[in-house]
Amino acid sequence: MIDIQTNEVFYDKLTFIYLEMPKFIKEENELETHFDKSLYVINNLPKFHERPKKLQEKVFEKLFSEAEIAKLKPEDMKAYEESLKVYRDNENTMDYAISTAVKEAVKEAVREAIKERDIEIVQRMKQKGIDIQTIIETTGLTKKEIEELGA
Repeated sequence: MIDIQTNEVFYDKLTFIYLEMPKFIKEENELETHFDKSLYVINNLPKFHERPKKLQEKVFEKLFSEAEIAKLKPEDMKAYEESLKVYRDNENTMDYAISTAVKEAVKEAVREAIKERDIEIVQRMKQKGIDIQTIIETTGLTKKEIEELGA
């Protein structure tokens, strides 16, 4: 591709490959590569009533499942899309609920860890003979909180 005004190459990485599908005449038993199989699918998809044996590979699963959906009648497609919307809404609701529950559990675990650490610190300070007022000033805890820690 070139710029019409300057005759310079627009982008040397951009190329076009044209496939003339009527010229692809391989039969199912002649398919060897994924490229052959892909062209065969493109050329013959409307003719398939079931997946050919040569196309049972995992790489073609999504293509055939999407093709099944694409051939639905308009009223069935509408029902499918509605059920998909409901499914996605439910999944997102569950993901949000789980995420919220996990966040709360983490916050609670952090609070518990901090409380345990506070108990350890206050106990060590008391063992060292440090008076309550210094413990209050150092830890930022109130006298009541220190007493509640059981230290």
